[in-house]
Parts: sequence; C-alpha cells; structure tokens
Amino acid sequence: MSANASTLRTPGQPETGRGFSLRVSIATVVVFSMLLVAVVVIGTGWVGARSNAIFTATRMATDAGKLVGERAKGLLEPAKSTLRQLTFDPITTARTLDERLERIYVLSEELVANPLLSSVYVGYEDGAFLLVRPLDQPAQRKLFAAPPKSNFMAQSRARDRQGRWQGEYLFFDTARRLLERRAMPDYRFDPRTRPWYQEAQATGQPSLSEPYAYFTTQELGVTLSQMSLSGQAVVGLDVVLDQLSRSLADLRVTPHARIALINARQEVLADPDHPQAGLAGQGTLRFRRVQELGEAGLSALAEQATQPAPQAGLGQARVLQVQGQEVLGLVLPFEMWSDQGMRLLVTAPVEEVLGDLSAKRLRIVLLVVVLVLAMLALSWPMAARIGHGIEGLTAKAREVAQFHFTQGALRPSAIKEVNELAVAMQGMSQTIESFLKLSHQMATEPEVEHMLEQVLQQLVQATRSQAGAVYLWDESAGCMQRAAVHGQPASTFEARLAGPGTAAPGPAGEQRSELLLQGRQGDRQGLLVLLHQGNDGHEGQAFQQFVQQLSGMLAVSIETRQLIDAQKKLLDGVIRLMADAIDAKSPYTGGHCERVPELAIQMMDQLQADTTGPYAGFRLNEQERYAFQLGAWLHDCGKVTSPEHIVDKATKLELIGNRIHEVRLRFELLWRDAEIACWQALAQGQPPDVARAVLAERQHRLQEDFAFVAACNLGSETLSDEAIARLHALGAQTWQRHFDDRLGLSEEELTRLQHARPDAPALPASEPLLADRPEHCVPWGERRPPVEKGAPGNVYGFDMPLPLYKQNMGELHNLSVRRGTLTEEDRFRINEHIVQTYTMLKTLPWPQALSRVPELAATHHERLDGQGYPRRLKADQLGLPERVMALADVFEALTAADRPYKTPKPLSETLAIMARMCRERHLDTELFRYFLRNALWQRLAHSHLQPAQIDHVDPASIEALLPPWT
Repeated sequence: MSANASTLRTPGQPETGRGFSLRVSIATVVVFSMLLVAVVVIGTGWVGARSNAIFTATRMATDAGKLVGERAKGLLEPAKSTLRQLTFDPITTARTLDERLERIYVLSEELVANPLLSSVYVGYEDGAFLLVRPLDQPAQRKLFAAPPKSNFMAQSRARDRQGRWQGEYLFFDTARRLLERRAMPDYRFDPRTRPWYQEAQATGQPSLSEPYAYFTTQELGVTLSQMSLSGQAVVGLDVVLDQLSRSLADLRVTPHARIALINARQEVLADPDHPQAGLAGQGTLRFRRVQELGEAGLSALAEQATQPAPQAGLGQARVLQVQGQEVLGLVLPFEMWSDQGMRLLVTAPVEEVLGDLSAKRLRIVLLVVVLVLAMLALSWPMAARIGHGIEGLTAKAREVAQFHFTQGALRPSAIKEVNELAVAMQGMSQTIESFLKLSHQMATEPEVEHMLEQVLQQLVQATRSQAGAVYLWDESAGCMQRAAVHGQPASTFEARLAGPGTAAPGPAGEQRSELLLQGRQGDRQGLLVLLHQGNDGHEGQAFQQFVQQLSGMLAVSIETRQLIDAQKKLLDGVIRLMADAIDAKSPYTGGHCERVPELAIQMMDQLQADTTGPYAGFRLNEQERYAFQLGAWLHDCGKVTSPEHIVDKATKLELIGNRIHEVRLRFELLWRDAEIACWQALAQGQPPDVARAVLAERQHRLQEDFAFVAACNLGSETLSDEAIARLHALGAQTWQRHFDDRLGLSEEELTRLQHARPDAPALPASEPLLADRPEHCVPWGERRPPVEKGAPGNVYGFDMPLPLYKQNMGELHNLSVRRGTLTEEDRFRINEHIVQTYTMLKTLPWPQALSRVPELAATHHERLDGQGYPRRLKADQLGLPERVMALADVFEALTAADRPYKTPKPLSETLAIMARMCRERHLDTELFRYFLRNALWQRLAHSHLQPAQIDHVDPASIEALLPPWT
C-alpha cells in the first residue's frame, strides 16, 4: 500500500505509510521484552544443541563406518579360508579327469557355502584345467544351454588316453550326479597364460588380480589365487564385482546412505546403486570414476581417500556441505589380501543420522513461538480497544486509495470525531461505488431497456435521491415515453412532470430535478427525473453540476446503444438485401439464400437447447450466434460474380441463348440439300421413285439424328460411350457455308478467331455439322484466378484444380458432358463463387466478435475427408458450426424444386443420398444422425417443399445406411 500511495500522491501531499500503527505500537511495548528473552534462550539452546548433535552424529557415523568396514572385510574372509583349504585338497595333485571329478563335490560345496564366489577352479602345471560354477542364474543357464535339472557345471580341459587335449562341459544336479557330458572341441583354455596363474606361481603367496573380463562369461570381476601345497597347481576363486556390489547394499547405515568401493585410481569397483561396475568393449576394460557417478559427497571423499593413510583421515567421520545439504562422510581402508589402495567410501545425510534430534529442536522452537503468540494474543485486545476506531478509518482510507470502494460497516467508537469521520467516509465510498457500477453498466449492457433499469438504480443511489425515472423521446409520437422507474410508482412522476431543467418542490419538502438528455450533436434523447429531499447537499450548485455530468454520460450511452442497434439493423438489412439480390438474380435459385440460413439457424438453436445427447455441452454466446447467423446469410454472397448464363444453364449448348437453334438450322440446310439433290437427280433422268426414296431415307435419318442431338442437349440422362461416339460421327458431316464468319463479331470474338484461324478459308467452305473450334476456347489471360495450391497471389490457402481454359464453347465438348449440363469449365465458374465469398468477406473490416464470419460462410463445400473446396480442409479443421452449415446447404440443394438441370428429390431419396454422403465422409455422420432422429428435416419440408416431395420416411432404414458409431 505504501508504495502505491506514494506513487499516486500529488505534489505537496505528505507521504503516507510513515510511523507505526497504534495497535502495533501498544502491542510491541508489551511483548518486546518477552521476544528478546525468547530469542536469547532459543539462540543459546540451538548453538549448544547443534554442537551436541554434530558430536553425536560423528560418533554414530564413525561406529557405523567401522561396522561397515568390518562387515565388508568379512565378506571376503570365507573366500580366503576356502582358498587356503583348497590348496591342501587332493584335487590339486589329481592327474586324470576322473580323479578330479571324484573331488568335484568339494568345489561345489564351497560354492554353496560362499555365495559371493561365481566359480572355483584349478589350473595344473601341464595346462589342464577344471572349473566348477553354480547354475543359479537364468542368464548362465541360457549361456551354457544347461539341462533342466542341472545345478552345477564343470568346464574341463584334459588329455585323453591318446594324449590329445579334450575340452568338455559336464552338468550335475544337487546330488552331484552327472546329467550330461558335452564335448567342447573349441574349448582350449590354457590357465598357464592367465595373469592370476602366473602371479600365484611367481610369488607362491595368495594374490588378488586386477579386475578383468572372464574368459567364458565375459563378466567383470577379480580372481583370488594361490599355489597349491604340492606346487603342481594353482587354485583360483572368481568374485564377480556385481555380486560384491549387491553384498555391499546390505551394509547401508541409513536409507539414503551411499557406499562405493574404489581403488587408488579413483575407479569404482563396487557400487550397490550402479552394479555394472565396468564397461567392456573392443577388448578393453574401463571402470567409471567416482566423478562419473554424479554424487558430490562421494567425489569429495574420493579426493581424500587416495591420499596416504595419515592424510586421508581413515576411519574419521566428517561433516561435508554438499549442494546446500549437510552430509556425514567416512573413508575406510578395504583390505582383501593386503592394502592395495582400496578404500570404502560411505556418505549419509545428517538428518537421517541424527534421527529425531531435529524434530525435538523444532518442538522446542514451536513451544517458544506458541508462548510468544499467547502473550501477543493477550496484549492485542488491549491495544484494539484503544485504537480500533482510528485503525478502521485508516483501513477504509487505504482501501479507497487502492481503488476498493466496497461498503463495510464500521464499529462505533467511543470518540465522537471518529464516528463523524466514519459516516463521511461511508458516504463517499457509497457514492464512488455507485458511480463505478453506473459506468460499468452503461459500458457493458447491450440492451437499452435493461441498461436504463440498472443505471437508474445506481443514479438514484449515487445522488442519494429517493426515486428516479427515465423517459426516452419517441420521434414518431412526438412525445416522451417512460423507459424506467425506480423508487416510486410511475404515476408519481407523470402527474407532476414540470419540464426539463426545473427543480419543482413537492409535498413534505420533496424536491424534483428534471434534466434533459442530449446526444453529442445536441439532439434530444430523453429526460431524467430525480426526487430528493431539500437537504443533505441537494440544494447546492455542486449537486446540480454533478447530476448534470451524470445525465450527460447517460445520454451518450443511450445514443451509443441506439447507434449500435441501428448499425446492426442496417448491416442485417444490407446482408438480407444481398441475399435477396442473389436469389432474384437467377429464377432457378430463388430462395436458396433464405432457406439455407433458416434451416442452419434452426439446427443450431436445437443443438444449443438440447441438454442430453452428444451435443449437450455445446453452447454459443450471443456474439457467436450472431456471427453464425451472418455467415449463414452470406454463405453464397460470391454468387454475385457468377455468370448468369452458367448458373441458369438448362441445356448443354446454352450460352446467353440456346445454341440448339443454330444446330437445328444446320440440319435444315442438310434437309434442303437433300431436296436439291433429289431434284438434280430427277433432272438428270433418274427414275422418280428411286430419287424420292433416297430423299425420304435421307430426311428420316436427319430427323432421327437431330432428335438424338436435341436429347443429348437436355442433360437429363447419363451419356454412354456409344452415345458420345455417335455424336462425334454425326458432327463429322459437313454443310456448305457461303458467308464470311468474321462479319458482325465483337472485338474480342474477332481477335480470338483471328488468333485461332489467321487465314480465312475460301468460300464456299465446308463446315462440320458439330465442331470444337479453336476459337471456342477462351483463355484465362492475365486474370487467372489464384486458386491453385502455391499459385502467386493465393494468400488464403485455396487448393482447387484450375481448368485449362476460362470457357470452352465447343459444341461436341458441351454435348459430350456425361451427366448434367455443366462442363468442367462451367462447374469451376460455379464453384468459384465460394472463392469469391471467402475473398470478399476476408477483405471486410470485421470486428473481433465477428471475425469468424468468413470461415463460417465459406466452408460449407468442404468435406470431412479433405476432398472439398476451396481449401481442402480436413475434419479436425471443421468445427460444429461449419458442419451444420454444410448439412443445411446439401439438404436444401437436394430438395430444391427450382433447379433447371434436375427434378426435385423427395424426402426419402434426399435423406438416403445424404446418408451415402456420410459414408463417403462428405458430411458429419453423427450430426446427420442427430438431424435424422430429431426430425429437423420436417420443419423445412413442410414450409418449403412441394407436397409431392413429402413422402414417407423410415428413419430406421435411413440410419441403417450410415457407418457405425465411432
């Protein structure tokens, strides 16, 4: 508050927020001494408690560390004893494999007694070798393809009776019975070449190898080896480092303690949290360093662990600061046979080592805090009784300074001046709050009537009046019409209407103020009437100016609402005018721009009103519904650019007029030529009956041919390949032209003809009966529509194929249209209306609330499968309003009875066609199912369809055509 208040204060105004609160000052005096004593006691106790806690934790960590060292050292003692015992066993002097297998139970018993060992073996001075390993791991059984009931295996290399080396795998059960004996010719392991053999033979003492990858299993570990008593063999024990890591995991002193065994090079040999100690690859072996574990405590200890014993502080616990946390660390020697620089690192969080000491410390602090708060609670009411009145006013003033004007009751004070100031502050807050509500309601309420009712209530409250009324000027009636009343009955105001700008007295000292509401241009908007008592400051000039300013705001708000309403009505009128103009442009599509919005809006209102079903949660606000309504009315506004002769094209040869008349005239010429040929034959002496028979046959054929061409021109039937071939055969007939076809042409026609045929043929010229001439093809020229994907100027993402020509008037080209009357060029010109719709609407400066009108108006020809036009939008790009618009447009188009190129469809056939369109992902299946089940099609059917179209509809049979639920 202080920062805000100092920012908002005016020059010369004293800075607020300085000094101390009265209540705080009194309470501080009471509890200050107690707080001082509490701080001293807590501080002294905390220092002593922390020293004792650290000392205790150090002793606990040291004892635990020594226990870890002893337990870790004890892990290998059985292995050392086993090694010493086996050096005396007869197996070290056995010469044959059979003799050695008699002692195999000794080796297997040692493996059972010491789970840390992964194998026990004997290497002989002649190169023979015998190894026994347990098969208790699935990976080992899979590696050696062990028989199902085997528990041990032996790997042997020995000479046979002929003196040849022979490798074997032998598998035994728990009773040491031999289950399988498998020859391994490739097993050529020679123990004499191994470092563990050579070192034991050279020293004659027990030795520990460096970690390495085992020959057969490629596991990482170390070997304990010793020369036998006889000196004829070396006994070896394998310890896998992963097993050592798992053994160390049981030695944790706390749940989050970390243990790692390292060598003098700070390489991790065993780590319970990362059992895979080393990495083998490409014949090399690399161990992770302590720093690679990402443990800051272990890394700090490792630096000290590699120092000589006096400097390393072996066996001494210390407290380390690691990433803001206290950690106890301990470095212990780890001797296997002798000190090889191995160290055991142990770290544990101090909090876990201390246990509940921290909790006890917290309880002491909380106890002291509770006592301080208790004393504060006792002293606070005494201070409150002294200064609560002034503090209440200060808080109220602070709220006003921070723009919080909500009213709240102030408790009465024993001080008179404080009570008077409280009443004045309450009235000021009430006035400001009413003024803010008044401004908000005038700015946000769109309906004039509702706005006036709400604003009048705030006006009466802000001016501290008793009642009020608002009248609006009715231009047509030439008088004021009451719009809102608050506080008293309407008759109270109308019985004593004195006139604008007056303050007439009423009964019991009641005053009446009437203020004329005028717009920005000074035009009369209405009248504001307020009733109030002649006191409380209402008689002063300041009150009159205040009310005048408020009435001016009300007048401007009324004018703005009326202007917005008038603009909205004008916009709606212009849009309806455009839709009516498009419908009136073509007698064959009249009413389409009216029926589609009617059906679409009805569907949208039904979806919003539904509280159950798949669209129960669908809602549009008022602005979104208005945008949808505009989009529906404007969905075909681009048709204003569509050529009428294409939109109204009832026959295939129709341009501005039906060219079938020109074709019929050519047949008339051929008819006349046939008659002339007949007379010429008679003049040349041909028998009359023969000449007349030829004439009759020729004329009969011409009648049939023209009837065929005329039928093709209608477009009501689908043309077959045979019909198209017959058209081309008929068109190949010729007739004689005797007049120049370049006379009487427009400049554009003449230019196109000269470009297509630079040299005019000599007259008379033979012309085909039906032809596709070069001049029939009208090129696009410079005004090529940018609708192709990637085309220059295509800024709206259109994706439509563009025909080669703007127009193709070729007679065969048009007559060969297989279905309907439109060529590819004609259909593009009609489909282009949606491009023009989107382009025209996107160029308009729509407000933000209506920004989606172009999208709503120009997507009703898109399809869910992405094959629609003009932008090939996919299903996830089409919202529910767009899908509703598409369904309404298709339903109206199929049932329309005013199309020149088709007969109107009955309801049953229309719905069946739409169901098939759903299967083809043209329409939304679930929306059509909703449309069908709720009989929304009946509304438009009974109001716009012809009686003959309204046939029986079986919704169940129609729904059976739909794809299944998704």
